[in-house]
Amino acid sequence: MNTKNSVLAALLLLAMPALGQKEKTSFQIAEKWRPEYDVRADVAIMYGMDSTFHERAQSWKEKGYTIQFMTGIAWGEYQDYFKGNFDGSTHFEEGQKDVSGNIIWHGPEVPYIVPTESYIKYIQSHVKKAIDEGVTAIYLEEPEFWAFGGYEEPFKKAWQDYYGFAWMPQDSTAEATYLSSKLKYQLFFNALKEVFLYVKDYSKGKVRCFVPTHSLLNYASWHIVSPEASLAQLPGMDGYIAQVWTGTSRVPNYFNGVRKERVFENAYLEYNTLYSMIAPTKKQVYFLTDPIEDGVRSWDDYKVNYQATFTAKLLYPRVDQYEVMPWPNRIYLGKFKMEGSDEAQPISPAYATQMQVMVNSLNDMPLSDNEVSGTQGIGVLLGNSIMFQRFPTHKGYEDPQLSNWYGMVLPLLKRGIPVQTIHMENLGFADALKDIRVLIMSYADMKPFAASVHEQLAAWVRRGGVLVYEGRDDDPFQEVQEWWNTKGNHYKAASEDLFKQLGIVDVVDGKTYTVGRGTVYVVRKDPKEQVMEAGQDKAFVDLIQAAYVRGGGKYWKMKNSFYLERGPFTIAAVMDENADTTALTIKGPVIDLFDPSLPVLTSKVIKPGEQAYLYALKRRPFPGKPAVLCAAARVTGVKSQGRSFSFTATGPLLTNNVMRVSLPAQPVKVTGGIEWLWDKGSKTLLLKFPNSPDGVKVDITY
Repeated sequence: MNTKNSVLAALLLLAMPALGQKEKTSFQIAEKWRPEYDVRADVAIMYGMDSTFHERAQSWKEKGYTIQFMTGIAWGEYQDYFKGNFDGSTHFEEGQKDVSGNIIWHGPEVPYIVPTESYIKYIQSHVKKAIDEGVTAIYLEEPEFWAFGGYEEPFKKAWQDYYGFAWMPQDSTAEATYLSSKLKYQLFFNALKEVFLYVKDYSKGKVRCFVPTHSLLNYASWHIVSPEASLAQLPGMDGYIAQVWTGTSRVPNYFNGVRKERVFENAYLEYNTLYSMIAPTKKQVYFLTDPIEDGVRSWDDYKVNYQATFTAKLLYPRVDQYEVMPWPNRIYLGKFKMEGSDEAQPISPAYATQMQVMVNSLNDMPLSDNEVSGTQGIGVLLGNSIMFQRFPTHKGYEDPQLSNWYGMVLPLLKRGIPVQTIHMENLGFADALKDIRVLIMSYADMKPFAASVHEQLAAWVRRGGVLVYEGRDDDPFQEVQEWWNTKGNHYKAASEDLFKQLGIVDVVDGKTYTVGRGTVYVVRKDPKEQVMEAGQDKAFVDLIQAAYVRGGGKYWKMKNSFYLERGPFTIAAVMDENADTTALTIKGPVIDLFDPSLPVLTSKVIKPGEQAYLYALKRRPFPGKPAVLCAAARVTGVKSQGRSFSFTATGPLLTNNVMRVSLPAQPVKVTGGIEWLWDKGSKTLLLKFPNSPDGVKVDITY
């Protein structure tokens, strides 16, 4: 190993959590500890750096939390920087601006920023203070540049420096839009690189670095540009937080000619894109979801969509680390309406209990080698450039609601096929296409960042892969000044180079080509045409089935559900908008973890459009021995001796704990006047009592 690699390996070892130090669950918080929202995760991520940071962090540290630090990389309460208190110069001119010259604001006196050299130094000063306070990780969240921004002087200067020619207004041509977005992407990539290198150097490799980020699909939908997948290869980058929640997942899309919200399906795909960004890199990813959202809705709306997004994230069995919620103070102390009422109310006791059962179960959620039910091995290619051609439209070409992307995935997902996302930025990793039989792609919604993408795809096909290419290749972004039409290349469309690499001379719609041991299908239709009108996706699904069989696949099954077992936990979802309208019945005995009363059911029926989260009693660990199975509190200090069983349950003040405990025999005594009920059939004990942040000691004799 050379010296450079030896130093890097040493830094990585230093950055790993100490043996026995648990960092499975976390939350982010800007406030001091309060008993009303002490959710008892492993890590408290302190948000924002100011004069109160030490006091805030210390209040959580005293309660046993590992302390980490998060701040925005594109925006934040950085008034001291903008008003000149940091370096003697004002910096409001670095705010992102729209075509009219208006600053794009995140909040009062909080502009979205162009990451200049002075701004990077300012962020470095914040992370330095956090490291001095003893944090174990730094999170720089949401590197976001608005697609309709880019009219400010710092960006114009960066354009000249990066491209070597004068700035072009991003709305003027398709090429200007694409090049503008490409630069925005690069600016935040460089900013994160500089800050992370500083963190590693200043902390001597002891502090880890993460990027909490929305999914690539959400940023493209919202017309935001961000580095995304390329960050996985960034020096000093240890992983992501996948910021997926109701607010991102409720963005409507088209399927079967209908434009509407599809929260579960969208969440499943968002987590998919974020997981696949790190899957071949072996880096970390934390999955986040939120029991409410930024948008003001009703508690009923929050609850049903929380269940949908929570189910979606658990369908990824290789992920077992979670940010259980952002802003617990907003959840426990906030007030929102109930359906049919105009009066804002705090969270209901029932929803608080249900949420805490779900959150605390994540502390026990195991990794699993099990696969989600359905046909495996079908992937869809995705690239960061899907963000580059979203706004504005040019020459009349539109891609409503990312329909060119959803046109390749929803026809399969809605038929119960767990399609996978493959990031073109990760194709250089050996395992990127390891389990993929059929890869679907289009350049209607994105473009390849380098010729190496085509070289890697062609090599995979020759080894036996099956590639399905869809697209008319007539969108205006085919003409942007990029590698396929510069420096000796003169292709009118990016795919022409791909077909050349594959050895395909005459590209004919509907034709099948043999390339080495593999196969290429070409469909001269944009994927959006398969979902924006009713009944237009059947030929596509039939083609993917034929491609799957040709690729050696033996298990092709269309259904209306997804099902996964992870240890004792069962996760399931049933699709609506499917020709199959049957419900999914799961045999018990199971505990319904979405029901705050934690009933033991002989079976659970899941209807189309619904999800379920269950504890399968037949798969409980150590059957016949006492154990806490599920609880609306964090359980610690578990002891079992003779015919006694004890533990401590800790949860937020003013909330109710409901829990089920497995016992070999009916209890004869439960201490503390706790309400309890024995279920003979399941040999479980139901306990109910008010939570306490100081912990409630429970002693059971049986």
